Amino acid sequence: MQDNAFAFMPYPPAAVEHAPRGPLAGFTFGVKDLFDIVGYPTGGGNPHVLAMSGIKQHTAPTVQRLLDAGAALAGKTHTNEMAFSMSGKNMHYGTPRNGAAPDRIPGGSSSGSASAVSNRLCDFALGTDTGGSVRTPASYCGLYGLRPSHGRISLQDCQPLCPSMDTAGYFTRDAALFAQVGECLLGEDDAPLPARPEWAICDALFALLPAASQAALLPALQQITAVAGDLRSLSAPLPSLEEAYWAFRFIQGREAWLAQGENIRRHGFVLGPDVAGRFAWSERVTDEQYFSSCAVRERFSAAWRALAGNRILVLPTVPDIAPLLNANDADIEETRRLSHHLLAIAVLCGVPQINLPLAQKEGAPLGISLIGPRGSDLSLVRIAARIAAG
Repeated sequence: MQDNAFAFMPYPPAAVEHAPRGPLAGFTFGVKDLFDIVGYPTGGGNPHVLAMSGIKQHTAPTVQRLLDAGAALAGKTHTNEMAFSMSGKNMHYGTPRNGAAPDRIPGGSSSGSASAVSNRLCDFALGTDTGGSVRTPASYCGLYGLRPSHGRISLQDCQPLCPSMDTAGYFTRDAALFAQVGECLLGEDDAPLPARPEWAICDALFALLPAASQAALLPALQQITAVAGDLRSLSAPLPSLEEAYWAFRFIQGREAWLAQGENIRRHGFVLGPDVAGRFAWSERVTDEQYFSSCAVRERFSAAWRALAGNRILVLPTVPDIAPLLNANDADIEETRRLSHHLLAIAVLCGVPQINLPLAQKEGAPLGISLIGPRGSDLSLVRIAARIAAG
């Protein structure tokens, strides 16, 4: 195993002060190399971005919040280039090691953060999630992972990809610390869940999985129902997941090109083939496709609210365990496409989703998720901790 599992960027260490006491004192954390930290550059997974960065003079508020709570910085973690991939592979810096399944990819784009936590190089780590970049590596690496309600955790001084869908999330190995970090980052809920929330399950979402994955998740479902009781089956037809997938793709592509395209073109960034292809596709997204997709997002979100109401929904995080390290790019891209049919629900609705590492298949982790109403993030985190303790 590599000394740092390729989890951390090899930056010269800088002194980053943290409070001597606080709720997170004694814990260490990693930070995805999209967030600014005083004394460090912000590389965004690409050498050209790194060269243009310079040493930052300010620390992102979300990072500072953790430092003020007593947590100590362990370092800045690797990311896929510009956070625009879910494989975890980076042409320039390598592939961070999946601490739970070393022969498999870690998932991305928060690959370094998931690697650092799963390899026990730090206690928790910050990531970002636009289309699944916390939830996917959390499932692949056997971690608790949160994508919060959109806007719940500050992304100030963080490199953007798709501002209308970007979120900041985090990973831990254990549920107790997952709750502690949530208490620090989330603040009180705008829409707290009741003491006895209603729960739901959607068989159609589980039917998207291979039969072996469905079977592997049965013990996890039993662990959840021990806390939740009966899960009401959502039998009404779902809004189109295929239409939602393409709406997500067009919105992400258009906003990603607006955020990064000028620099890519002006400075001739050298990108990995998958990321280069994604940006080339994004450049061709039209205004009509973008605005039409934004309208689809509004319709999908309204339909989903009508279907799920204020219930907690139990669903698969992704369809299967992580692909092997030697899987070809086409297979990884197909896995990414299938995964987005599940991952896009929380993205388009702007609601919180938590991956719980409660299942395995073929000796590798397979996550299961909880989705809550928008603004119920901390309530959902506390429920996840109760499920894990049970």
